[in-house]
Amino acid sequence: MNTILIVDDEYLIADILGFALEDAGYLVEKASNGLKALEALKEKRVDLVITDFMMPVKNGEELLRAIRDELLLPDLPVILMSGAQASQGLVSPDAFAAVFDKPFDMDRMIATVRELLER
Repeated sequence: MNTILIVDDEYLIADILGFALEDAGYLVEKASNGLKALEALKEKRVDLVITDFMMPVKNGEELLRAIRDELLLPDLPVILMSGAQASQGLVSPDAFAAVFDKPFDMDRMIATVRELLER
């Protein structure tokens, strides 16, 4: 069973997305900021990360850089979800596996997660 880490300081969004992913058959871990996400990634094996952009401590872009450079996980798929800052993820299209604007379509998110994990 695949494990997905959801990183968002908005608990309601993290919870709703988490419930939907659990219903789709995934294990879900959550972190409220980029630093907590890095700590979780050091302790647990995770197959995919879904992160917000704007968060305290480390934003989504800083988290992505730390995943690649500090944790040396170049192949871990990272999905960016954000309100106004989703366009930041499009600046370097190879950085994120997918980019979603909030609010996003839950069925499309789950389909993207499934597709990325099947690769």
